[in-house]
Amino acid sequence: MTNGGPGGGGDPVEPSPPILHVDMDAFFASVELLDHPELRGLPVIIGGRSARSVVTSATYEARAFGVHSAMPVGAALRLCPKAIVLEPHMEKYRAASKVVMALFREVTPLVEPLSIDEAFLDVAGARRLLGESDVIAQRLRERVFAETGLPCSVGVAPTKFMAKLASGRAKPDGMLVIRPSEVLAYLHPLPVRALWGVGAKTAEQLERFGLRTVGDIADTPLDTLIRAVGEAGGSKLHELANGIDTRGVVPTSQEKSVGHERTFEIDERSPEVLRRELLAQSNRVAARLRAAGLVGRTVALKLRFADFTTISRSRTLAEPTDLGRRIFEEVTAVYEAVGARGEAIRLIGVRVEQLSPADGSLHQPALWADETAPSEGWRDAERTIDRVTARFGLDSVRPASLVRAPKSGETAEQNGTRS
Repeated sequence: MTNGGPGGGGDPVEPSPPILHVDMDAFFASVELLDHPELRGLPVIIGGRSARSVVTSATYEARAFGVHSAMPVGAALRLCPKAIVLEPHMEKYRAASKVVMALFREVTPLVEPLSIDEAFLDVAGARRLLGESDVIAQRLRERVFAETGLPCSVGVAPTKFMAKLASGRAKPDGMLVIRPSEVLAYLHPLPVRALWGVGAKTAEQLERFGLRTVGDIADTPLDTLIRAVGEAGGSKLHELANGIDTRGVVPTSQEKSVGHERTFEIDERSPEVLRRELLAQSNRVAARLRAAGLVGRTVALKLRFADFTTISRSRTLAEPTDLGRRIFEEVTAVYEAVGARGEAIRLIGVRVEQLSPADGSLHQPALWADETAPSEGWRDAERTIDRVTARFGLDSVRPASLVRAPKSGETAEQNGTRS
């Protein structure tokens, strides 16, 4: 799919805008199909095989039946009984993502990853050498497919919001260019839910004021919008509805968080089992931080209860850390503060946020726990474990309290980062 500029009848062609949003199509499923070419064109679901597993991705053939990410695999199979279920492999997705992001950075250094499978690019500086943005976008799509076998969709627009909107409309495997003179004509007929940040509740509030399209919002006085959804929300919606988005592309290649979570086969109530799981996850997260040369300042706990209610609670540390012991202490304290003892837990997860590069400051005396000696002793022990597991495998060395616990690869669901 492409959208040309106005330029007919001898008028000069309007230059293409500088912002690209590249979104890999059904990324996890597409990566799996590289190893299963015989399944192309068939409904395929990526998810675990346990009763509690959820869909992490699905081919467009499966999506046509109503299958979507985050729904239980069992529910997906009821919608699409002939779907083939493949186990997820996060290590393969991360490896493919690194290749794709490297291709983006060959076009421009201004690449802002949003997640493992999408990014913004600012190609304003590349146009003199590589041509107009639509030409760059089309060649990038072709190169990504030629070098990885993975399809992607690209939106080209003057702003980040419009570029992301365009890539969504271009799916699957397409491209849509929205030039500056076309923004309002394209935007205003859309429903209010097309605007960033408008979910079901906000849409309801807007509809009570008779605002059903983006154009309705653009034509509404700002004070009316503020009455409808509050000052911050009203101002933001007013800007977006009028095509205003001043955010630039902020280049980064750093993960925003590192986490691990597990969905239990049967709802778990035992504080001892949950504590062991928090210890295992804390150690896994810490090992990933050290492998990436990162430390984090915020430790977060995620709990999903039997009724699917999900909560997330966090604590910010005085000093950043990459130690499993430190992460475990904090996340356990968060768990105790939640007051969920005895509650049936469906899913539990540990995440470390506010990441930054590790440096020599981690080897200075710590301000927490039992002063320097214990913390340094734990650091040496965990780094020794890193070396052993790198050679002999993830579960070759584990704390004694985890000896009876399931090995981490058996039922754990390790998440990448998406924001």
